[in-house]
Amino acid sequence: MAENNMRKAVEVYNTVCSMLDNIGWKYEKVEEKLMIRSGVKGDDLPIEFVVMVKPKNEVVQLLSAMPFNMPEDKRVEGALAICTANYGLIDGSFDYDLSDGQIVFRLTSSYRDSLLSEELIKYMVMVSAGTIDKYNDRFFMLAKGMITIEQFVEMEGA
Repeated sequence: MAENNMRKAVEVYNTVCSMLDNIGWKYEKVEEKLMIRSGVKGDDLPIEFVVMVKPKNEVVQLLSAMPFNMPEDKRVEGALAICTANYGLIDGSFDYDLSDGQIVFRLTSSYRDSLLSEELIKYMVMVSAGTIDKYNDRFFMLAKGMITIEQFVEMEGA
């Protein structure tokens, strides 16, 4: 079973790399971990992300940490902002570590009993980049006191 999971995971990993090659995306392979590191320049802040294929769970996961943490005095507001943002998301979610204020966007897709297509991988990358680009400056402005949590919520139309 484990050998079959690994074989399938390598196939998915190669599909991800192929899709990125096909669209001319620059990335760094970490083959022994079935991981890819990449990034893009967003409208305001850079977007760094990793794509990991996890054989045990049979999933491909895209993770992107914000390039800043919520300061200690803004962490409760940060939690409210994360809940507000997540409520409106269709795919993916923001994870939040209240102990250090780290915010990470996560989008996961299972390949159990199937194989992910290049189109789905492209969708995952594009949706993630768009979502991160939409929210990273809002979270940053909240962290720096440039907006209040009430203004953040208002921006969401909630």
